[in-house]
Amino acid sequence: MADEVRYPPLGFSFTVDFVKTVGSGTVSAFETKHDLEFQSVAGLSVDLETEEFAEGGENRFKHKLPVRAKYPNLVLKRGLLENSDMIKWCRDAIENGVFEPLQANIVLLNPERQPLMAWNLTNVYPIKWNVDTFNAEESKIVIESIECSYNYYTLTDT
Repeated sequence: MADEVRYPPLGFSFTVDFVKTVGSGTVSAFETKHDLEFQSVAGLSVDLETEEFAEGGENRFKHKLPVRAKYPNLVLKRGLLENSDMIKWCRDAIENGVFEPLQANIVLLNPERQPLMAWNLTNVYPIKWNVDTFNAEESKIVIESIECSYNYYTLTDT
């Protein structure tokens, strides 16, 4: 059998799900399907922090030792939704200080809508909610951005 040519995946087909732990399993955190439809997802990267160490007698360089991983905030964008359970979750955290950390699962899909890769984010909670500028000179959809903090993610090939 000939080797199959694999192209880099396209980034427009993906799913986002937020789940919470109930008993020994997980259930979807938001009942409305539209709450989980986003036009973009950003923040799936990791940087490894390093610490410099100068060795006595070695003047050409300093050793760089790995310390810990650092993850940016997750940023989700979509058209503004009315009566959104996700925004109620955000507002509860931001306005009332009631934080309910969730797990987020972001799955990249192939052209047949089958999973290619999955990012499973741990301890996700909202830290910012932004609504785009209203402008009487433009006729465009109002976009909301939801920014969340998370501890780390695990990447799985499916």
